[in-house]
Amino acid sequence: MELLTRVVGPLSTNVHLLADPASGEAIAIDTAIPSLAWIRDELAARGWILKLIVSTHGHWDHVGDNAAVAQHTGAQIAVHPLDRHRLVDPQPLFAPFEIPPSVPAVDLADGGLIRFGSIRLEVLHTPGHTEGSVCLLAAEENLLFSGDTLFANGWGRVDLPGGSAEQMVDSLVRLSRYHDGLAVLPGHGRSTTIGRERAWLDLVARERRLFA
Repeated sequence: MELLTRVVGPLSTNVHLLADPASGEAIAIDTAIPSLAWIRDELAARGWILKLIVSTHGHWDHVGDNAAVAQHTGAQIAVHPLDRHRLVDPQPLFAPFEIPPSVPAVDLADGGLIRFGSIRLEVLHTPGHTEGSVCLLAAEENLLFSGDTLFANGWGRVDLPGGSAEQMVDSLVRLSRYHDGLAVLPGHGRSTTIGRERAWLDLVARERRLFA
């Protein structure tokens, strides 16, 4: 897998572009505003074809360029059904610009596989930040795209619409069961590993609650 990442927008969202170099098939994860120009240029420079736009959840800082990227590339948009309404009818809190609606064509489901070329990403439904939040596990590449569920030194907010501390605990406990060497690429901030987060993840799992 070839992986490109760019930090974009007022909330410094990590936008990922993944490709199977053998087939030239690619997907984009969390196409925030403004990511269209970057994605367009990288696809053209490498001869990649974008097959899918994946939203790890429906907050405005992760989906703002969904419609533009889909229109330019012809790629379909994928999101968990519980967050579909956030793409179709955006109600962005504190967004500094308009968030265009986008229409998902692919429903993500827990345990499902996203396939492009020889690459396989397993969908992990990890609610807590929103009802339909997901992570994407590339087991062969030892990578976890964690959206706003797991960050370096913390987790996503649970006090926004759709958030749930109880569900976040369950999702973090699930992620804590992966091995220490699994690399984590979150929706914001620096990359980490499960091992670097092990101490507090185990504490959450043991106490079954989030900590301030």
